Amino acid sequence: MLQAIVIGGGATGAGILRDLALRGVKAALVEQGDLVHGTSSRYHGLLHSGGRYAVKDPESARECAVENEIVRRIAPFAVEPCGGLFVRLEQDDPAYAGRWVAACREAGIPVEEVDPDRLRREEPLLAGSVREAYAVPDASVDGWRLVQGNVAAAEALGARVLTYRRVTGLLMDGSRVAGVRLQNVATGEEERLEAELVINAAGAWAGRIAAMASISLDVVADRGVLLVYHGRLTSRVVNRLRKPGNGDIFVPTGSVTLLGTTATPVPDPDDISVPPEEVAELKRLGAEMLPMAATARILRAFAGVRPLYGTRSGGNTREISRGFVVIDHKAEHGVGGLVSVVGGKLTTYRLMAEKAADVAAVHLGVTAPCRTAEEPILPPPDPQAVQRLVHLVGRDRAEAMADRHPASLPEIAEAVAQPGGRQIVCECEQVTAGELVGTARQLGMPSLGDLRRRTRLGMGTCQGGFCGYRAALLLAREGIVEPEEVPELLARFQAERWRGVRGGLGGLELRAAELNYALARAQLAMAPLPAAQPEETTERGGAVRD
Repeated sequence: MLQAIVIGGGATGAGILRDLALRGVKAALVEQGDLVHGTSSRYHGLLHSGGRYAVKDPESARECAVENEIVRRIAPFAVEPCGGLFVRLEQDDPAYAGRWVAACREAGIPVEEVDPDRLRREEPLLAGSVREAYAVPDASVDGWRLVQGNVAAAEALGARVLTYRRVTGLLMDGSRVAGVRLQNVATGEEERLEAELVINAAGAWAGRIAAMASISLDVVADRGVLLVYHGRLTSRVVNRLRKPGNGDIFVPTGSVTLLGTTATPVPDPDDISVPPEEVAELKRLGAEMLPMAATARILRAFAGVRPLYGTRSGGNTREISRGFVVIDHKAEHGVGGLVSVVGGKLTTYRLMAEKAADVAAVHLGVTAPCRTAEEPILPPPDPQAVQRLVHLVGRDRAEAMADRHPASLPEIAEAVAQPGGRQIVCECEQVTAGELVGTARQLGMPSLGDLRRRTRLGMGTCQGGFCGYRAALLLAREGIVEPEEVPELLARFQAERWRGVRGGLGGLELRAAELNYALARAQLAMAPLPAAQPEETTERGGAVRD
């Protein structure tokens, strides 16, 4: 029997799984969709320096400052150390800027004032109304790579990962949780998984899991809308130097720039709708810092749901701490065999995992200490595979593949070396046929969404309008899916892409996106699919790994 089951395939759940595996605990992770299909992939991609929380939440700021350095060290494959700025505009309170600088130094966050002439040279698109600027060690982090790296490391140590398994109930042995009931999303079959301990790391859905044991958790689902701009509008993360609010941060990542975010409490953690008024507000506020944000091309708008721990007053969720809590339900509620971790941020995922695993270790009688802050998540990519890819596709593409597949690069290189493997399927993100085929074979029966999360397929300018059908046909040609499955495979991918596109666009941009969507549907005679049914939650098979 398993010693522990972790519920939730986001950053915290994956971090817990790796931590437990390093301590020698026999553990499994269950996730209702694909890995990283929830909050850990639906955020602005910021590895916090802590500066955002320095004044209001100094404890969270100190945690971020420490974990920022740790994550850079243990997960270089997922981090772009681009640096960050906090800028005060003419209309912003100069007194707040003074308090902020003092609070950063108190929290141990390095702060360097930036000369205005230097700022204009380095970030020429910033507004002329900038009056002060400070450099901080912000960075961008890829949530997909971070989670998949943690999972790969845990699996190498014997952990199990079961995706597309929805928890439908908890197995109870009197007042003790003894495992989970699962529904296999691919087959509809019911499954049971027993363990000595269940760790609830379900994020915004943590309250639903706790309720299965008749426990009430104060989890507030806080929806945030973000915009994705074509190209990198800044070279560094740019934060507005004022009390945190809507539309006050730009994060360059990959080939795009993200602008975020709003904060709206919602009753349902599955509510990732994008209200047009929030898109308009983000554009207006973003343009105060970066005037081009009013007219630059937006690729898509999307939303994620933050799992905040606490109660809210009215509609203002920004007053709720961004800290986290680990709850031992035996001590708190008299229900044994269940631990929950709620709140926090992706930046502090490793610390959250450590604290949850510490509690789990006590229950399981495990004395091995946490090692996740010292040991790299994965070893460096295989140098022979890197050199082989450099020879096949050039250094830039080889390094991108090494970052995306650090644990399986030899297999990817072998697939790229096959006839046709160097062909570019996705021009925007430079994804080759070999990378797609190699990734698909590792997953078994993937959706295009599964491949997108691992290769960035369809995340560039065309948003899958052209590369989506190429990828679907490639999977059929390679015998990974049946030819008759191609229309549905592509329809679900397009529905998910279209949902984000139509939420953020208008005018000529919307007409271009409609053309892409219509072309793909017409070429394969696809039946329309409602955009409200994204492929992430309706997938027939997915990457089931057990």
